[in-house]
Amino acid sequence: MSINIASEEAVAEVATAEPGVEPEAPDGTTKVDRDRAGQWRLVWWRFRAHKLAMVGLVTIIVIYVIALLAPFLAPFSSTTFDADYIYAPPQRVHVVDDDGNWGLHALGFTLEQDPETFALTHTVNPEDRIDLGFFVRGDSYTVVGPITWDVHLFGPTDPDRVVYLMGADRIGRDMFSMLIHGTRISMTIGLVGVALAFGLGVLLGGISGYVGGAVDTIIQRIVEFFMSLPTLPLWLGLAAALPQDWSSTRRYFAITIILAIIAWTDLARVVRGKFLSLRTEEFVVSARLDGSPGRRVIFRHMLPSFSSHLIASLTLSIPAMILAETSLSFLGLGLKAPTVSWGVLLEQAQNFRVLQDAPWLLLPGVAVVIAVLALNFVGDGLRDAADPYRA
Repeated sequence: MSINIASEEAVAEVATAEPGVEPEAPDGTTKVDRDRAGQWRLVWWRFRAHKLAMVGLVTIIVIYVIALLAPFLAPFSSTTFDADYIYAPPQRVHVVDDDGNWGLHALGFTLEQDPETFALTHTVNPEDRIDLGFFVRGDSYTVVGPITWDVHLFGPTDPDRVVYLMGADRIGRDMFSMLIHGTRISMTIGLVGVALAFGLGVLLGGISGYVGGAVDTIIQRIVEFFMSLPTLPLWLGLAAALPQDWSSTRRYFAITIILAIIAWTDLARVVRGKFLSLRTEEFVVSARLDGSPGRRVIFRHMLPSFSSHLIASLTLSIPAMILAETSLSFLGLGLKAPTVSWGVLLEQAQNFRVLQDAPWLLLPGVAVVIAVLALNFVGDGLRDAADPYRA
């Protein structure tokens, strides 16, 4: 005879629970709630209980808001520079000056050149005050179509002045503004690339698993061929084959397509396996016997049964796309100036002597790490919540 001994925590929980009331689960729901709720509500409850996933979700929302409002949030455009302030250090924002006067401001620099090494040094000039403010006039940018605007959330009140909140790059551009502008390209290329890869993976994987036979064999051999190719050399070869005279827009879409062509294979294998296991399920067989066409069986019955897993896979694929674009651009084979992305900005950080004098050039790498970690946290949370009916 076997005896099940409950843990002390479980005994205490049962003892403190009110009579006739089910104890709450870690996600704050009771068994009655879970029995009555639909699938997506259960997924949300389990996802909400994942603390790191919620932190990642908030971070991703903030990042994409920055990408959407980049021209407004950035103090300067991506073409604004001052050659006199190459590799200028970050300027501190002051609230009170030496005379006790209140007001946001920064102090300008005085350039000094070493007569022996000819190295330029930037010395803070306490007499050069740069007043700062919110909703200030600055560089014009396009809002929608022909509509332009010149108001920025934060910046110098004098449109002719430049302030470097996070230092300057090799041509005298504000790194803070460049980071914000780079968010738009680096984060959208992940979405566009994953959308293309997702479509290919679901389509070919679904056909392979649903039809089977010779079609399955051919598609799987194609998948195995792509999976056998070394990823980084293939990226480098395809990116290097792009014409150098292409515009930044054409190069952007070409890089996106290249990343999507390589990234669809893993999802196709997962979808194929799911379809093979679902083909013999009773609800699929019933739909077929009821006369439903194959397209309806796939999109109405089979795909929705594991859609949460697809969403989790989709979320976990975006960081790989971002890292791939960053790697290619860092090596000089991806996007190129005047296009601004985190990878393009990191290309300036290849020289050790430059990093020694201007370590703030590594800030785009910090942005990549934050974005990738946040997306991974969200993906992990979705993957754990994908099976909401488990205990």
